[in-house]
Amino acid sequence: MKLKRQSAVLAVVAASAVMLAACGSDNNSGVAGAQAAGKSANVACGGKNTLKASGSTAQANAMSRFTQAFGATCSDQDINYNGNGSGAGVKEFTGKQTDFAGSDSALSAEKGEIEKAKQRCGAPAWNLPMVFGPIAITYKLDGVDDLALDGKTLAGIFSGKITKWNAPEIAKLNAGKKLPDQKITVIFRSDESGTTDNFQKYLKTAGGWDKGTGKSFNGGVGEGAKGNDGTSQALKNAKGGITYNEWSFAQAQKLNVAKIVNSGGGQPVELNAASAAKAVEAAKFKDEGSKDLELNLDSIYGTKTAGAYPLMLATYEIACSKYPDADTGKAVKAFLSVAAQGGQEGLDQNGYVKLPKQFSDKLLASINAIQ
Repeated sequence: MKLKRQSAVLAVVAASAVMLAACGSDNNSGVAGAQAAGKSANVACGGKNTLKASGSTAQANAMSRFTQAFGATCSDQDINYNGNGSGAGVKEFTGKQTDFAGSDSALSAEKGEIEKAKQRCGAPAWNLPMVFGPIAITYKLDGVDDLALDGKTLAGIFSGKITKWNAPEIAKLNAGKKLPDQKITVIFRSDESGTTDNFQKYLKTAGGWDKGTGKSFNGGVGEGAKGNDGTSQALKNAKGGITYNEWSFAQAQKLNVAKIVNSGGGQPVELNAASAAKAVEAAKFKDEGSKDLELNLDSIYGTKTAGAYPLMLATYEIACSKYPDADTGKAVKAFLSVAAQGGQEGLDQNGYVKLPKQFSDKLLASINAIQ
């Protein structure tokens, strides 16, 4: 996924302007108090001066914010992050080219990534979910600016089983609304995309999707367009069109965004910062007692929490639980501590979701255990 959020630079400047730089160099082993948007964060700066990381492009603008916050909090430290894709990020981390990785997916045992990471670290690596971004269902339908859909109906639309906007399945979710007798034009990502992967996983969990998951769209219908830019532009030119976009693109392009009825039924949920945060807050982990915080994604996609928006993309920072080099471990711990606290402020300006306190407390417990 390629992010091009025009507000990123201004947002980062605004975030860094309220930071209080209070941390020293490698030789500073004390605890520094950092302040971001009125919120304090205790971070033990020190260790390696410049960290290297790479991976997920979905979190690229969040990483820009985290980097600014890190430099403001730990004044003699910095990080170079290369958004070259999740797969490349994991490979560079396990190959000891970087200090941690950003990935749209947790380490895979099937691909041998868990064992490779353990060999690289000399200890288990942990999946730490740091950035969440909602996926918006966007549409173009003349005369309809308030539309409700659910997982089962979306699975039908994107597999070609539901072809008209006034189909009974859609009409049932939109009682009292006048839906046109118009063909649905499906638009999908033609490039391999983590957004597509997460969308199809959601359809499988919430809608019984049987077309398979993965970074390539498997629905077999519709028109392909490259990237969020491409799908956004294609939607503007497609009467009766529907697609899926990262939230920031839907906002920037002023696209109509459908409300989603989650697996609990009830009222359709509007996509906003509060409804997305509810889904994150209700998220479960595969092993609730572990410091490795790999998510049980079904707990998000299939959420029954009232008012929770279910269609979310999560990105992880993948780090060693214990680093062979103590200076690297200390610096990684400091950076992730900043990212999980002050770095979260204002993320909604870039189409992300600020971590709810209950979730961030769990995340900080794992970060604090890094050696």
